[in-house]
Amino acid sequence: MRRFERKQNIFRNKDALGESYQPDQIEERDEEIEEYMDALQPVVDGWEPNNIFLYGNTGVGKTAVTDYLLDRLQDDVADYDDVNLSVISLNCKTLNSSYQVAVELVNKLRPAGGEISSTGYPQQTVFKKLYEELEAIGGTILIVLDEVDSIGDRDELLYELPRARANNNLDSAKVGVIGISNDFKFREQLDPRVQDTLCERELQFPPYDAPELENILESRAEIAIAEDAVEQGVLNFCAALAARDSGSARQALDLLRLAGEIAENREADLIERDHVEAARSRLEQERVEEGMRELTTHGRLALLAVISKAAKEETPCRTREIYEEYITLCDSSGTDSLAQRSVHNHLSDLRMLGILSAYENRSGSRGNYYSYELDVPFTSAIEAMSDVLRLDSEIETIREIASMNNVA
Repeated sequence: MRRFERKQNIFRNKDALGESYQPDQIEERDEEIEEYMDALQPVVDGWEPNNIFLYGNTGVGKTAVTDYLLDRLQDDVADYDDVNLSVISLNCKTLNSSYQVAVELVNKLRPAGGEISSTGYPQQTVFKKLYEELEAIGGTILIVLDEVDSIGDRDELLYELPRARANNNLDSAKVGVIGISNDFKFREQLDPRVQDTLCERELQFPPYDAPELENILESRAEIAIAEDAVEQGVLNFCAALAARDSGSARQALDLLRLAGEIAENREADLIERDHVEAARSRLEQERVEEGMRELTTHGRLALLAVISKAAKEETPCRTREIYEEYITLCDSSGTDSLAQRSVHNHLSDLRMLGILSAYENRSGSRGNYYSYELDVPFTSAIEAMSDVLRLDSEIETIREIASMNNVA
């Protein structure tokens, strides 16, 4: 008897709902595509390329549109003998400095066995090696730096690369940089000189609204899901949930894909609203767990303090009240507590991770302060905490209090 058998009652091509899938047509980004094409036009005309900076939330189409247009740009410029275009793409997520980005670019361009070490060279030496590799390629070179905000304020390369030709570091190569960022504030943190060069052309990708997300889901579902395997209203429901939360197409597609998997595992013939609800709950818990992997013990205790206040129906609540709960939890676990200011910093981190939401209270002469509450379902938060904190009795007490107050 086989342990694994194919399940094909829901999906026709599940890969079409995956992050790596590149559709033949990009939905709901016509204006951004037109503006992007205009910014890329100098490449077709044989001039030096613009430097382009794209920003917007995760899942709003920045990378998908970039891949889509650059693929077509490479195909179209092949008709012109005087344009020699190369595209080099690098995701900077695991890199935190210009030095590391430059090393990765050098190693990406060099043949196997010729890579350089990620440490041990002066920065300008690495830049020089990069220029040598770019010069060897020649022609027009577009360097795509996805999640470029990961490098923080160590942005020397972003200043150097666009000016390399003017500074006589390049002769035959014309380089353009395309920076893609999920952080709206990253541009403001850049050196003003970098802003002038990297942000030569700026494109903002706003969040999708619910009708736009529904159109995207419909086009993907036609490819991904078997005929008549989606209950009426399910795509609308997935779109509404994602629009209300982040406006992310990635989130909407993930919801639909996971709902389909749940439907298959339950041996259902179609994806129903209940499957989407189950998928949302699981994805939210995964988001909490992923965020908590980034936390220290004290960050987790600060979060548990907010969960405890939520169980008592006492949120939103001020930092001072959360701190009192945190002190109690530290005492129970035999952990030395931090100062209130440090706990406030942990609460801010949790807010940045999307686990907490905060409200600014303006109270006149008493000064301004923030109140915090959970930005994820209580059940998801408490389940995730029980997996990472060895505070079984405290967590069970919180569960009992929440049950008495009908908090779920």
